Amino acid sequence: MKLPCEKVVWDVLPAIRAAIAEELANCGLTQQEIARELGMAPSAVSQYLSKKRGYRIVFEEEVKESIRLLARDIKNKDVNDIAPRVCKICTQLRDEGERCGGHETTG
Repeated sequence: MKLPCEKVVWDVLPAIRAAIAEELANCGLTQQEIARELGMAPSAVSQYLSKKRGYRIVFEEEVKESIRLLARDIKNKDVNDIAPRVCKICTQLRDEGERCGGHETTG
């Protein structure tokens, strides 16, 4: 049995981080810059961008937009602490009735 909090730790948060990393890369940030902004190792960013980690969930458009806005704010240095925004995105998933999991993909 997988508890909802386990799903968050193993699937949801990595998927959110991967999506943010991808958006930041699309904004022109390097993997080193992304790692610094997100407080993670460059190797983790590489795994997110190469879809080796954090790829199990496909987000609805509203969640994607929240992630795009967060990435833009990170790039523009308009956010000091991303944790509340990431929590809001996770809450947004729950509010959409996904039990903090989004839509799982196969493969």
